[in-house]
Amino acid sequence: MGLRRESRELALQILYALDANPSVGIRETLQTFREEQADVLSRVREFAEDLVQGVQEHQTVIDEAIKARSKNWTLVRMPRVDLNVMRLAAFELMFRQDIPKKVSINEAIEIARKFGDKESPAFVNGILDEIESCPKTEEAGEEQ
Repeated sequence: MGLRRESRELALQILYALDANPSVGIRETLQTFREEQADVLSRVREFAEDLVQGVQEHQTVIDEAIKARSKNWTLVRMPRVDLNVMRLAAFELMFRQDIPKKVSINEAIEIARKFGDKESPAFVNGILDEIESCPKTEEAGEEQ
C-alpha cells in the first residue's frame, strides 16, 4: 500500500473518531492517534493530520456540497464511514489543487470498499463525481 493511501486510511479513522465522539477535540484526538500510531512513518502521519485539519476547517462547506448532491439522503442518515470518506475526498477535490481529482475519487472508492459495506463504493463514487464536475469546486480550491 502506498504512503498516501495509508495516510488517507489513518485520516479516515481519525475523522470517524471525531465524528463518533464530538466532545473530544481535534487536538486531543490527534494526540491519541499519535501515541497509538507511534510506529507509523512521520510522513504518513503528517499527511493524514493535514487532511484531517483541512476537513475540520472546511467541514461546513464540504458537508453542504455532499448534502446538495445526496438525493434522498440526509447527512445524519448516511453511514459514518461513507460520510467521512466523502468528506476526506471532497476536501481534496475542493481545496487541494496539488492532488489530481481522479486520484482523490479512486482512492475514496478503494477506501470505501475496504471500510464500508458492499454499496459504499458506488454511493461514494456517485456523490464525488458530482462534486468533482461542479464548477464551484474549482473556485473553492482557488480560495485556499
